[in-house]
Amino acid sequence: MKNIYATPKNWLTLADCGRTFKNFKKALENLGEPIPDFETRFLGKLESILESVRQTFGGEYLNATVLDAAAAYFNQVIRGHPFRNGNKRMAVLFTHYFLLTHNVDYTLSYNELFYFAITVAKAGEHNISGEQTRMWCREILERFTQDAK
Repeated sequence: MKNIYATPKNWLTLADCGRTFKNFKKALENLGEPIPDFETRFLGKLESILESVRQTFGGEYLNATVLDAAAAYFNQVIRGHPFRNGNKRMAVLFTHYFLLTHNVDYTLSYNELFYFAITVAKAGEHNISGEQTRMWCREILERFTQDAK
């Protein structure tokens, strides 16, 4: 069975996101791409996204597989806009971190993922629902991930 179809053994936490953000921020600064500090995010938005992805109903996770959870993180960080800048980059980064903790990796390049993130972000401008973009995210992640080696 591919790891992406397993039940998540852990979920993203605010501490995971903060640590990952800070490491990524340093790399971006070295490339000359400024990004605001993690602490300047819109308070409560990222926390709400993280909680909603691991939500349960009747004792069952609503995002019952790593694939479903990864698609939800990717979609909600982009569409929920928890940061003043860098939401698409953070969606790619946080989703990648989550996948790696479940021994799954992207097969797309960072640029390909970023362009997909732009598509998800622009979908709202064209009245495409969050549910539809979540399904796009699920399809892309299912097709372009593999078990990590």
